[in-house]
Formats: sequence, structure tokens, C-alpha cells
Amino acid sequence: MRGTTWQPGCPVPLRELRLLTLRYWGMDGRAHQGPMVVNRAVASQVVSVFGRLFQARFPIQQLHLAVRYLPDQDDPNDTRNYTDGFNCRPVVTAWGPLANWSQHAYGLAIDINPIQNPYVTSDGYVRNVHARPHRDRSLRRPGMIHSGDAVVRAFAAVGWKWGGYWSGDKDYMHFSSTGR
Repeated sequence: MRGTTWQPGCPVPLRELRLLTLRYWGMDGRAHQGPMVVNRAVASQVVSVFGRLFQARFPIQQLHLAVRYLPDQDDPNDTRNYTDGFNCRPVVTAWGPLANWSQHAYGLAIDINPIQNPYVTSDGYVRNVHARPHRDRSLRRPGMIHSGDAVVRAFAAVGWKWGGYWSGDKDYMHFSSTGR
């Protein structure tokens, strides 16, 4: 992660991060395992959440280490659908990055299936063209997260909050220990 998703100046030192290997059900209906980096303070919570998601057979496209966020390379045609955690980056909205650190930069947030669970502005804009069909939350497609479902309940059980409950813009992929 050095020099990519973590670099000097990040708000959390490397020693405070943990690499987890988690089991999950893929969109192919088969069991897989993959890596995720989170803050050590929440590692056991994340293991618990993914245990619940595995029991519920919630489909995840791919657990993958985050890739470095480069604002000038934020491609609206990106097809990567990575479920990931730590990434030393600013808050990113559908309109681009903000000035403050994301909860991902602290290892205290996880994004799940971003194509199926996009960031949707209050006026309905979705930056990623592949995620746009999923702004309609009445749809029930594999990998989509809905109010009160197994994913929301699993994170709520450890005290995490869902971006789908935010007022205004909705970040349907986003869960964090802080609610931000």
C-alpha cells in the first residue's frame, strides 16, 4: 500500500491498519475469499459483519484492496466493482473530491458493490454510467443494498451507519463506524 493507497501524511499510520481475509459469496453463487484493509480498532467488527453477510449469502462482486484515488483519473466509465475499505483519499461525491479526509482514509469505512449501490445526488445524478440503472432503489437486483436488509442489519449490529440513510445525497455503497 505504500505509495499507492497509503503515503506519508495519511491521517492513520500503517501500524494502525489490519489486513483481513474475508469469505464472501460472489455474484457467481460460489464462495470466495478476499482481502480488506481496515483500522485495527474496527477489525473484529468487520469480521463479524462479513460473517453475517456470508451466512445471509449476500452477493458481492469482488473483495479487492482499494486502488489509489487520483482525481484527474476519476473515470465515469469505470467498470471496477470492488468492495473495499481503507483508502487514504478525500471525501468523493458524484461531483468530485472535497477538501476533507474520507472515513476510508482512517480505515473506518467500507464500500460494497459500488456499481449496484451508487452515490446518488439529491437531484438524481450518478457519475458512473454503469451504476446509473441502479439509482432506482425499487429494483431488487443481486448485490443491491436496501433499507433494513441483511447488509444494513449486519452493520447496524456493530454500530455502523449506512450512507443510504443520509438526508440529501445518498451513498448506497457506504458504511462507516462514524456515520459519515
